Order: sequence, then structure tokens, then C-alpha cells
Amino acid sequence: MSRRCELTGVGPMVGHNVSHSNIKTKRRFLPALSPATLQSDALGQSFRLRISNAALRTLDFRGGLDTFLVKARDEQLSPRALKIKRQLKAKLAEAKAAA
Repeated sequence: MSRRCELTGVGPMVGHNVSHSNIKTKRRFLPALSPATLQSDALGQSFRLRISNAALRTLDFRGGLDTFLVKARDEQLSPRALKIKRQLKAKLAEAKAAA
């Protein structure tokens, strides 16, 4: 399983451990990923995604999964999240046509 957030695309970063004597050794900064079950209001479904804790806070700030996915760029999203976004856009277009 990749260490990449399915919504924001955040992955491992590379840096240095710096000792007191200023010796630098390579290290990896891994994102804080956690599995989360997210509810889509428009689709009436819940989805289980592996997202970063920062993305979870962003979801709460923006008002949920639907508004986050509509505004998100396709390059950042995982294939599973892209599939959810396509379903969501189809559902919203269908609702707009019916109104």
C-alpha cells in the first residue's frame, strides 16, 4: 500500500537528521495517514479512504467530501477518489438538469 494521501496527494518527503556535531544522514518524513470513512451527501454513500490528518481537517473546514472533491484538481486525487468525483459530477449534473 502506497504512503500517499488519496485526496491531497501528499507523499513521503526526504530530509536530513542533523546531529549535534552537524553530521547529516538521510531520512524520510512520512505523512500521517489514517483510514477514514467519509460520507457523501449527494451520493448517499460512505467511502473508506486512506487520507492524511491534514486532509481530514481540510474536509471539515470546506464542508464535507462533496465540496472538497468538486474543487480538487484531478492530478492530486487517487484513481479511487477520481471515480467518486466522476460519480458526484454526474449526479450533480443530473440534479441540475431535473431542476
